[in-house]
Amino acid sequence: MRQYKPKDDVQRKSYFSDRFYVTPSLPRLDTNEDEQFAKDYETFASKIDVKEAYIEHTHLVIHIDKNSIVDAMTLLKDELEYDMLMELSAIDYLAKRDGYELFYEMLSLSKHKRLRIKCFLGKDDAIESVTSLFKSANWSEREMYDMLGVKVVNHPNMKRIIMPDDWYDHPLRKTYPLQGDEAASWYEVDKIFGKEARDIIGPEQRDPAAIDRYDTTRFARLGHEVPFDTDISQFEPETSINYQEDNATPIMKKLKPEESVVLKRRR
Repeated sequence: MRQYKPKDDVQRKSYFSDRFYVTPSLPRLDTNEDEQFAKDYETFASKIDVKEAYIEHTHLVIHIDKNSIVDAMTLLKDELEYDMLMELSAIDYLAKRDGYELFYEMLSLSKHKRLRIKCFLGKDDAIESVTSLFKSANWSEREMYDMLGVKVVNHPNMKRIIMPDDWYDHPLRKTYPLQGDEAASWYEVDKIFGKEARDIIGPEQRDPAAIDRYDTTRFARLGHEVPFDTDISQFEPETSINYQEDNATPIMKKLKPEESVVLKRRR
C-alpha cells in the first residue's frame, strides 16, 4: 500500500476560487409564522425531543438527536402526513465538529408543505436506516456511505453504489483532493492493463476540463477515429459517422446525417 500524504487542506489548493463570492444567508422565522407549520411542530415536539426549530425558505427545519430519527420519521409519515422522503444526505463537518450533519427532506402531498429533519452524527457513530419506512432511502443511504463514509446500520444492502468496492476513501469528503488522489490516478490503469503498464500509459487525467486529442482510445474525436498508435501529427482522416449498426434490428428509421436539419430558432 502506498503511503498517503496528509490531505487536511487539499480543498484550499483548488486551482480556481472566487474570492468575491459571499455565501448568502436566509432569514430564520419562528415556527408560529405559518399556521400549518405551527400545528405540525406542536404535535412533533410533544412526542420527539427537539433541539432547535425554525422556518427557513418556506421549509420547517427541525433539529433532533440522531437516536430519534426512526421515531421522528415514523411520526411524520403516519400522523403528520409527510408521506414522501425526497432526499437525504450529509454535510462534512469533520474538521470543525468531528462529524456530519444529516438532513432528511420531507414532502406532504396533502398539505403542499416541505419539512427538513436535521441531526448531527459523530465521525465514528452510525445512524439507523429508515429504508423500512421509505424505500427511497435505500440508494440515498448507500450513496451517503459511499461518498462521505457515513455508517448506516440495519440497511438491507449497505455497500458502495457508485465507486468500486475496493476504492480508497470517500470522494465527497472535504479532505478528498478535487482531482483525485494517488489511488485514483492509477486505479483504472492497474485494473485494466496491470501495474506493469504504468510507464507506458501514465496516470489518469483527473481534470474534467482537460481534452487530449492524442488519447489512446480516441473516443473523444467522433468522426476522426483511427487505429491504436496511429500517427496523427500531420493530419486526421475523417471517418463516416454511423448512428445505427448496419446489421442491427431496425427499430426506427435510419438517420442520415446529410438529411438532418439544425433549427436556427425554437418553433
